[in-house]
Amino acid sequence: EETLATLAAQHRLLQEEQERSERLLLNILPGPIAARLKRDSHIIADAFPDVTVLFADLVGFTRMSARSAEDPEQIVALLNELFSGFDRLAERHGLEKIKTIGDAYMVAGGIPSARPDHHRHVAEMALDMRDALAEAARLLDEPLRIRIGIHTGPVVAGVIGKKKFTYDLWGDAVNTASRMESHGDPSTIHVTEAVHAVLKDLYIFEDRGHIVVKGKGDMRTFFLSGRRG
Repeated sequence: EETLATLAAQHRLLQEEQERSERLLLNILPGPIAARLKRDSHIIADAFPDVTVLFADLVGFTRMSARSAEDPEQIVALLNELFSGFDRLAERHGLEKIKTIGDAYMVAGGIPSARPDHHRHVAEMALDMRDALAEAARLLDEPLRIRIGIHTGPVVAGVIGKKKFTYDLWGDAVNTASRMESHGDPSTIHVTEAVHAVLKDLYIFEDRGHIVVKGKGDMRTFFLSGRRG
């Protein structure tokens, strides 16, 4: 009886450990990707013909961090609060958070499962992010602003790493979305002609005209300013 009880306890501990590992994997990877990774150890890589990619950068955060260097916990707590809010927005809009890089945030629509309305959901998230950051800056009485860039196009998505898994995206669409962010203005949502073409009947855009984009050359771009109706 004692042996049976010991075995049952060990089985319970093993189950709990497996559940913890499962939760951790689901925190790192999209659900369908985690399930595939559990089934086999082959390289996971998928090509998607149409994905909307958003990059966002917190303007003024680096300066604020330098000013508050004596209180690193406060800075990390603030960044965690802001990005946790963005995570909730991504979940609400059915989008996939890809990663954070310092005070930059990357999210995508149309992966890991294709969906026809990803452009609109990314636009909605961008507007919500802009409003959330403006409210946070008001409450904190800090000159924090957000700069957002969006592009839509084909990407390759996959998992890299052995000990630290990362689900990431590659391709010209990713680079172009990043360029839209870096070539935008604070408190704006800077988008490509491809995004404008899909969403122009649903949202209000300001035509920025043609600009020279690093690595891309001459491009016509737009600022997404709000919803129609």
